[in-house]
Amino acid sequence: MLKIWGRINSVNVKKALWTAEELGLKYQRIDAGLQFGVNKTPEYLKMNPTGLVPTIEDDGFVLWESHTVVRYLAAKHGMGSLCPADLRARADAERWMDWAFTFQNAMRNVFWGLIRTPPEKRDPKAIEEGRKKSIELLAIPESVLAGRKYLTGNSFTMGDIPFGCELQRYMRVPIERPKFPSVDAYFERLRERPAFTQHVDIPLT
Repeated sequence: MLKIWGRINSVNVKKALWTAEELGLKYQRIDAGLQFGVNKTPEYLKMNPTGLVPTIEDDGFVLWESHTVVRYLAAKHGMGSLCPADLRARADAERWMDWAFTFQNAMRNVFWGLIRTPPEKRDPKAIEEGRKKSIELLAIPESVLAGRKYLTGNSFTMGDIPFGCELQRYMRVPIERPKFPSVDAYFERLRERPAFTQHVDIPLT
């Protein structure tokens, strides 16, 4: 059985869990990271020398790096659907997966500052800079989504998973957000997916 190490409130673990759920896979999740520890033990570091989550084991094959995990599971179990079979369509999906890290980097100070940092220790300047940068970046998917349902077209693919996870954090942190009609509609479409509501759109902690 597929094993996934990581805590449910990690945005990167959410990517793996959402993927597995979309594919209907049976898996065992093992708590790891932050308050659970585990990820700094010799046993874990032997699997994943970065000490980060998620890590997966699939029939003896160990893999880490969240977007690589998504690609692997989608290619193995969802070729032609979650993973586009056409080379160019697949490259398009992978492009959005890579770009999602840009948005994630912009959101990092916002999320950590407002959700995981005590009020007295927050850096308002860093939070505001992250908010402004995130809004600036959202103009990119806004323009693309004006003519399609999902990032790569009218079908949901692995390309939507990394950005979808980070977009959820943007939508749920207590900040001022301008209207992005196409992105807002896209977020509502993601919320119609049971796997998204189960593993991604959960309270931020």
